[in-house]
Amino acid sequence: MCVPLLRWRVPAPRFLLVPLFALLPALTVQAADTGTRLNLDTGAAIAKAAAAGPSRAQAAPITHNDGPPLSLEAAAKLAVSRAPRVRAGRFQVEAARQDAVRAGRLPDPRLVGGINNLTVTGPQAFDAAADMMTMRQIGVSQDIPSHAEREAQKQVAQAGVQVASADEVNLRLSTQRAAASAWVALWAAQQERQLLTELRGQYALAVTLSKARLSGGTGTAAAALATRANAEQLENRLDAADADVEGARATLQRWLGPAADRPLGRHPDFSTLRVPLARLDAEVDRLGPLLRWGPLENKADAAVALARAGKHPNWSVSLMYGQRIRLPDMLGIEVGVSLPLFPGNRQDRNISARVANRAAVRAQREEAIRAERVAIAQGIATWQGLDRQITRYRTKVLPLAADRSRAALASYRGGDSLQPWLDARDAEIATRVAYANALEAWGKAWVALAYLLPDQNTVELPQ
Repeated sequence: MCVPLLRWRVPAPRFLLVPLFALLPALTVQAADTGTRLNLDTGAAIAKAAAAGPSRAQAAPITHNDGPPLSLEAAAKLAVSRAPRVRAGRFQVEAARQDAVRAGRLPDPRLVGGINNLTVTGPQAFDAAADMMTMRQIGVSQDIPSHAEREAQKQVAQAGVQVASADEVNLRLSTQRAAASAWVALWAAQQERQLLTELRGQYALAVTLSKARLSGGTGTAAAALATRANAEQLENRLDAADADVEGARATLQRWLGPAADRPLGRHPDFSTLRVPLARLDAEVDRLGPLLRWGPLENKADAAVALARAGKHPNWSVSLMYGQRIRLPDMLGIEVGVSLPLFPGNRQDRNISARVANRAAVRAQREEAIRAERVAIAQGIATWQGLDRQITRYRTKVLPLAADRSRAALASYRGGDSLQPWLDARDAEIATRVAYANALEAWGKAWVALAYLLPDQNTVELPQ
């Protein structure tokens, strides 16, 4: 399809061109002086002065300004108070505690009733008065497990409470990490939107320059169209950035509800860890993902003790009252005891199984500790590398990209080709987007290390 170039070559009166060209150096100097952070007011003024700005209105970003600023720490705490899975963890702890109360108790007594010595043959069959030995009986029976077995049952139940409590603490920490990561994602998306918005001013200036050069006969319609197309592409990127912001906010709403609509507060100092590295290494057993392994090992020990208690005899006591028709009533007392005489294929097998299970739990705990140490070391390396990258972006990469764009635009104003500025501007956009992505990764790496240890002031640890 051919572009009607002639429609761009409308001669302009000299008395209009001269003031316009006189205005261009001032505009260029203004853009250069403001550096990489041209604000929206400057960009709007330049776009208003240029008759050929972007063809469509620039949409304002969606804003949420209800309530006080929301900090990352406040978001993490609020998420814990709202998360259904944390409530589920509390219910699991309560269930384990109720089980612990009944553990080691005597079983319910049994009520026993019947008839003894009842005649079942002859003409007086099933007649309770046929024989003087016939007796109606009623009584109670109580099983009494060994003391060792009852104590072992208590230990198993108490270990179950510890496991449930450790899991609930880990749920709190994982919820804090998830909410804090969602906060960081929203913050980084807003940063990217702001970084791209700051480029509008120079795009508006480039459109003005290309329009002026075309009107003066020193530019081409292709260059003018290219500047306008690039300005529209920036608007597309801004629309995509707005969508990313709203998507990140929706993720944060999962954890915070309506509070996610509040404006974000200042981000923490991601260059300094919330927990010292030495403490992470010294208290590795208290890390959220490893909290349950100590109680699990205690539960395995209690299970071994319960299996060994199977070699202790259990007792039973019965009290029976017998009523006879023609003779005095009778009272019977019985005492029973279990005899574990052949433990080779019964109790000993159970003990061996529980000992093997305990060894497996200890090995799994060691494996989990090693894996967590590796994960922490990798997380620290990632965080430190991103910290250096962010510093380099701020001190070198971003300023160099902005200087390249300004220099290319100045060269274009002086009569050079437009392509170097287009290339420089694309590179600066890519640099700013990469910087925003690095900010998100940097913040999430900090969060992953910040919420590994429980806070003694707010989290109840298993005892």
